Amino acid sequence: MQTKQSTIIGTFQRIDALTVFLYALLVFMGWFNIYAAVLNENSTGIFDVSYKYGKQLIWMIAAFVLAVSILIIDSKFYSFFAYPVYIFILLLLLLVIFMPQTKGQSSWFALGDLKMQPAEFAKITTALVLAKYMSGYNVKLTQWHNVIRIIGIIALPILLILLQPDVGTALIFGAFLLVLYREGMPGWMLALVVYSILLFVFSFIFGSFQVVLVVGAVLLLVSIFLAYYQKNSFRIFIPALLSFALPWLIVYWFSLEISEYLVFLVGFILLFVPLIMYSYRKKIMSFLIVFLVGFGSVSFSYGVDHIFHSILEAHHRTRINVLFGLESDPQGVEFNVIQSKIAIGSGGFTGKGYLQGTQTKHDFVPEQSTDFIFCTVGEEWGFLGVLVVIAIFLFLLLRLIFLAERQRSTFSRIYGYSVASIFFLHIMVNIGMTVGLMPVIGIPLPFFSYGGSSLWAFTILLFIFIKLDSDRDLLIF
Repeated sequence: MQTKQSTIIGTFQRIDALTVFLYALLVFMGWFNIYAAVLNENSTGIFDVSYKYGKQLIWMIAAFVLAVSILIIDSKFYSFFAYPVYIFILLLLLLVIFMPQTKGQSSWFALGDLKMQPAEFAKITTALVLAKYMSGYNVKLTQWHNVIRIIGIIALPILLILLQPDVGTALIFGAFLLVLYREGMPGWMLALVVYSILLFVFSFIFGSFQVVLVVGAVLLLVSIFLAYYQKNSFRIFIPALLSFALPWLIVYWFSLEISEYLVFLVGFILLFVPLIMYSYRKKIMSFLIVFLVGFGSVSFSYGVDHIFHSILEAHHRTRINVLFGLESDPQGVEFNVIQSKIAIGSGGFTGKGYLQGTQTKHDFVPEQSTDFIFCTVGEEWGFLGVLVVIAIFLFLLLRLIFLAERQRSTFSRIYGYSVASIFFLHIMVNIGMTVGLMPVIGIPLPFFSYGGSSLWAFTILLFIFIKLDSDRDLLIF
């Protein structure tokens, strides 16, 4: 019978050394770049805990302790306690809303210099619960009750994070769509997500009413086509079409001040209700599908418009408008990105040299040790350094996918893909926003950005999977 000591030794012998090496390499590279980002003439050394790089070293030591602790704990712990920890984090997300705001957000619990952001850890617990639920007996993504429960698991933390409000972190939960698609989500659901994203973008650029008119016209043509080719359907379609036009005629004839959405909604119902009743009686589902797509498109587009003007903060609206070229703000929102581009571009092919970055040293780039840490890489290491960093991140992502595919348990595989997807979205969005391809939404670069919460959260997220992988031949849940 194995002793506890021999079990622990066996765990350390079975862990994937390459993944651990990539983790340590990225953490130390991040630390050196934080040092370069905040270095000034008053600095006494890289170990000075009165500066960010000294504090980051403390977070790193704590992260290494966390990593070792995770490897010692029994693998089944992460499956058994997935739901309780998930509920605990949800409670923290609820409580943090009532904390004092920092930069317009109430996202942290603060104890002196130590700040803890529960949203970072919510990604871990959501990944665990998603893996726990989807690895259950006979859970299929083709069954609606399973889909609704999975949406609920992902949506709960998103809603609480949006109340802080922290739009950037909430968007990261979109990474779980990649996991669901890998685990058998039907292609039409993914197509619906892509359609929703396009509708979301076009609603911002052209306005919800214009988008609704285009969508309505397209669906109207589709309906006419369907009615024409369905025997005896065209005779009911003509009066339904006249019913759709009736509310618009009344509003414009009497100059009534009524929301276009309400008019469109009433007309839409008058158009499709008789068609749905007819198609239900004749067992023709085409009209019902068209109605659902149309009604959902209208509601979604106007919902985007409402969120944009009534829920998002002014700086979020400005960032989105700047991203889509609808607004210019070079001294405000665009300032960060402009300075970041200048810093990266000034690095040239080989960079200015470590600790020689002038844009970095003179604090031209705001948040250069956190959200915009990547511009330090571009300025001091140049194009070659950027390629090396991206290559290491890409290698880590590919390694995680490889490890996920070799898992024997469904729980471990789903959790592994969740880890890879979360890392992928963080890397893509953070690097994208430093070069102006993504909106500035405050997403840290894994292992590079300064901060204890993000470093600990990424460490826990990764090492739980490393632990599960080390026991892949022993786990059957």
